[in-house]
Amino acid sequence: MPKNTETPVTVALHQMLNTLYVTAQRAYLHADHATLKVEVDGKTALQVPLHHLGAVVCFGNVLVSPGAIERCLEEGRSIAFFTHSGKFLGRLAGPTSGNVLLRLAQYQAYNDRARSAEIARAIVAGKLQNTRQVLLRGARRLGGPAEAALRSAAGALARCIESLPRAPDLDAVRGIEGEGASIYFAVLGQLIVARAGGFSFDGRNRRPPRDPVNALISFLYALLLNDCAGALEGVGLDPQLGFLHAVRPGRPSLALDLMEEFRAVVADRLALTLINRGQLTERHFSAHAGGAIRLSDEGRRVVLRAYQERKREETYHRVLDRKVPVGLLPHVQARLLARHLREDLPCYLPYLTE
Repeated sequence: MPKNTETPVTVALHQMLNTLYVTAQRAYLHADHATLKVEVDGKTALQVPLHHLGAVVCFGNVLVSPGAIERCLEEGRSIAFFTHSGKFLGRLAGPTSGNVLLRLAQYQAYNDRARSAEIARAIVAGKLQNTRQVLLRGARRLGGPAEAALRSAAGALARCIESLPRAPDLDAVRGIEGEGASIYFAVLGQLIVARAGGFSFDGRNRRPPRDPVNALISFLYALLLNDCAGALEGVGLDPQLGFLHAVRPGRPSLALDLMEEFRAVVADRLALTLINRGQLTERHFSAHAGGAIRLSDEGRRVVLRAYQERKREETYHRVLDRKVPVGLLPHVQARLLARHLREDLPCYLPYLTE
């Protein structure tokens, strides 16, 4: 791909890095001329120009005035709502941008079983390769018995990747993705070096998460999913109609597809960093009915600050042949997918970490 065709896109997307996360309970957001004002208990906690914001994300008992909603939607700023524990509830956005022909191309690709499987293969290949890199990076750092287990799992993931071109249909692709996820999560706990602090990982569990590590990962996945949905909307794609994930009412299947490439390198690596550096401890989590474990208010604040910092870090993108902020990766990949659906690119090129 010619580099000069992507450079203006990257520059234009920098405004989307600025997300306002509102976690203070009983916060009130309202428009004040060209700014968004956040009040807590009747006192102004923050006032930020609307043109500095790309999106607003609210957790729990947060009130947004009709005027603020109107201004945000008029200016293309989405507002996402999560429960207090981090479960995604919904997202308000203005009129969908992008050419209607792009969505038509998306629907046609979805109805073409061979093409759907082709896009799904690319997504899964990117996911598995990125999870391999996370394991290999940890193996080099840890050494000892952990290194052997991590390298063995990385080898098994490589074999999964090699089998993808032979997968005859979408069901087979999904089977390989599931096998790869099982291999990865079986050894992910080896990367936790802060076990003395009470952290351990014995496999993925959710709905509800039953240990601090799963609670943390689920929270980060929810944030990442919202970013991916926003990126897809931004280029004019329908986040509900995916290729790898089955389509269900209310399910953002394409956003789930897009985030697969970033789960390990963005969310899982950040979770491991927060635990291993002692930035999160047991006191940042609380137990609830039914065995659920959730982040505390303070824990969410720690995670959100770290997530925003992570999004500002730069990483090399092989297709663009340049470094871009991590927060822009979903937007770049959404644009690459749109170019493929328009047949400007012969195939979808997933993001591959270094």
